[in-house]
Amino acid sequence: MWRNSSLIPIILLTSLLTSCGGYPRYLNFPFDNAGRGLNSPSEELTPQISSPYLVFVSDRNGSQSIYLFNAQTRRLMDLPGLNALDEIASHPSISEDGRYIVFTASRQGKSDIYLYDCETQQKRDLTPTLNTETRNPTISADGDRIAFEVANNGQWDIMVVDRSGNPLAIQ
Repeated sequence: MWRNSSLIPIILLTSLLTSCGGYPRYLNFPFDNAGRGLNSPSEELTPQISSPYLVFVSDRNGSQSIYLFNAQTRRLMDLPGLNALDEIASHPSISEDGRYIVFTASRQGKSDIYLYDCETQQKRDLTPTLNTETRNPTISADGDRIAFEVANNGQWDIMVVDRSGNPLAIQ
């Protein structure tokens, strides 16, 4: 059974995946009760696309984790070391080539921005020294820059860093 909150993003993403015809189409991937495919009985949140990849958050394994689906192979990709049982992951974004995933993870009330390299299977905290809330990261197409929101002096500011977490001056 489709949940209304999950249906709208799938329709919109489908138009991005197909990019032909000018109208939304449903993704034609089979439903998988075991949660090994794209469509499952769990809620899929904040999907982002970089064709052929679709990155999203799901609670299908009992915790809010990041998943990466390859539309060409029609399979979820293994992401060893990405998700942790004591973290709540949210708002993933993926580089154009599918190598880098950036996301927010909250642990014990503190949120940080993380970068995961799918090639090396390494996860890095980009904001370990920020003692403030962070949210909504996005990564550049080439994976060189990450922008996100930072709570600063009672307002939300935008910070841009490189893949190592070094702040960049934007002119």
